[in-house]
Amino acid sequence: MYIRPFDPWKSKLCTCPFKYTLNVYTGCDHACVYCYITSYIPNAFRVRIKEGLLQKLERELRNFDRRFIIALSYSSDPYPTIERELGITRKVLDLFRRYGVRCLLLTKSNIFERDIDILSELKCAVGITVTTIDEKKAKLLELNAPSPKDRIKALKKAEKAGIPVYARIDPIIPFYTWEDFDKTLEALSFVRHITVSTLKLRPDSKKRMFAKFPELMEKLWPLYEEGERVGGYYYLPQRIRFEILQKAEKEILKRGITFGSCREGYRSYPTCDGSHLVPG
Repeated sequence: MYIRPFDPWKSKLCTCPFKYTLNVYTGCDHACVYCYITSYIPNAFRVRIKEGLLQKLERELRNFDRRFIIALSYSSDPYPTIERELGITRKVLDLFRRYGVRCLLLTKSNIFERDIDILSELKCAVGITVTTIDEKKAKLLELNAPSPKDRIKALKKAEKAGIPVYARIDPIIPFYTWEDFDKTLEALSFVRHITVSTLKLRPDSKKRMFAKFPELMEKLWPLYEEGERVGGYYYLPQRIRFEILQKAEKEILKRGITFGSCREGYRSYPTCDGSHLVPG
């Protein structure tokens, strides 16, 4: 089955409403330093296609309960670099249109701009992840991802086309991206919902962060040593997380945007993931 119930971490802190998920590709070539998928997908930064995906997916969609949402994607971006040539995600979206599927799309790319014609006819909401508006920091963190400015520009085009749009500011990294939060939020002030999440490290991402940002991690890691382990992740101490989340929430709500938090044990309203934006 390609369409599966969403619950990859089985985290006690996950508050997502019930939905399904579909990963169009295996792996993701954005190669983000903090990425968690390297802990369970071999060669995670190499994108592979799924043979026969479209034919098998169409068979599944014939019997799919259209009350529910399918999210694209959480273990692999639906718009890796190769999507420009292959257009597999575009063909998936066309199937969603034909079968009346409700869709929650999340990407760290601007390629979805090409598909606004289909997305505007779907029952969907479109979101981007922007870790920081600082281009230099973003390039260090997200080696192969399109620039934050290009992602935001594409999302504005989707919003102008009448598509409900949202964003994730994720991960928030103390001493680094947190310093840019207000500027990042201001650049995203046109969206209807924002989900935030603090940096959560697994052993492999911890190793990459130390290799890429040794000075930052010298300051940051002692905080994680004070924190806790939840579902295989290293978390910041709750007092630090909640201090960050409270400030983020205040600034987001001030702009008339709804607020969500991801796997934090903190509040969200009306949803953590923005799925309330998807038309019924």
